[in-house]
Amino acid sequence: MRYSGFRVLKEALTGHRGWGPAWRDPEPQSDYDYVIIGGGGHGLATAYYLAKEYKQSRVAVLEKGWIGGGNVGRNTTIVRSNYLLDGNEPFYEFSLKLWEGLEQDLNYNAMMSQRGIINLMHSDAQRDAYIRRGNSMILHGADAELLNQKQVLEKYPFLNVKNARFPVMGGLLQARAGTARHDAVAWGYARGADQRGVDIIQNCEVTGLRIENGKVLGVETSRGYIGAKKVGSCVAGSSSKVMAYAGMRLPIESHVLQAFVSEGLKPVLPGVITFGAGHFYCSQSDKGGLVFGGNIDGYNSYAQRGNLPVVEDVIEEAIAMFPMLGRARLLRSWGGIMDMSMDGSPIIDKTHIDGLYFNGGWCYGGFKATPASGFCYAHLLATDTPHETATAFRLDRFRTGNVIDEKGSGAQPNLH
Repeated sequence: MRYSGFRVLKEALTGHRGWGPAWRDPEPQSDYDYVIIGGGGHGLATAYYLAKEYKQSRVAVLEKGWIGGGNVGRNTTIVRSNYLLDGNEPFYEFSLKLWEGLEQDLNYNAMMSQRGIINLMHSDAQRDAYIRRGNSMILHGADAELLNQKQVLEKYPFLNVKNARFPVMGGLLQARAGTARHDAVAWGYARGADQRGVDIIQNCEVTGLRIENGKVLGVETSRGYIGAKKVGSCVAGSSSKVMAYAGMRLPIESHVLQAFVSEGLKPVLPGVITFGAGHFYCSQSDKGGLVFGGNIDGYNSYAQRGNLPVVEDVIEEAIAMFPMLGRARLLRSWGGIMDMSMDGSPIIDKTHIDGLYFNGGWCYGGFKATPASGFCYAHLLATDTPHETATAFRLDRFRTGNVIDEKGSGAQPNLH
């Protein structure tokens, strides 16, 4: 079934009796060519591109819960490619280009809105850093524009740019950036993969890996053993737990990242805006709620909930940038589990075990990377070679010293 305006009109006139399930609910087969552990955005995108680009239909996605119940439904929906380093920027720009055609490709409304993102700057040093970043983006084929104080005020006239605690000197704008509906992205990829023969198996937790003579043979699950020629782990904050089944210790820590949404308000934010004097980012959803977040919680956890000190820290930064937010009510908050790598950049690579692959370490950047992560991971699984935009995301870079330290925070995961 293809979605269209005509189909919506027809169903509206016939009582919506013609809609069917978006994807099947199959029983797991005894074996597959590819088993993807994790039914989040990255896992579903990987399965979709394996089926679409490499014509692989014997693919299974195993999800311990339900589709959309993990990090893909617990984020602040921001899509951008404003990165600095050679190891990152080509990949994220590739991802943004995939985002721009995603809805047509999936035949699904992911509510992609390229409303732009502005990173505010508050000092001369920050201005110099943004000039460097903007030039790097342009050299890699992305778009970037340095705004002065007057240009920022034209977009956000309510900002107190001169007398605030952190005066705003200008900002770095990426006009093609924006937001997308997080759960719709998961559903769109799930539907697209299912249409191409992929089995999406929910409530199927992986409890072990069967490995013999250095080769993976399949996975043990809560619904029985499933054989596989190749197994790809794609489980975000649970990466360390799953890869421990293979005896691997990853250069990753799991932390909670909280996000918040206010009550519905009239339109006040035309795009995404970030605070240059702290780690705070904010946009406005189509429902009118202000969606915002900040730093991860400072301790390791697998719980999808946070603590009050981080709530206080995020709200302090929100009020420092937008004093008017003090009059808005906080509607709700939620937490996703970040797999924080040692240098703040992701990993897409083969492991030392034949047939076992790893995708993780996305830190704060997982949602925006969803299309490219799936595409590049599918390329690796199908060809055993890294995609040209993901050649730097190697698992051994921490041993060789070829790190991708985008923030310059050193080898401490909780600082990235």
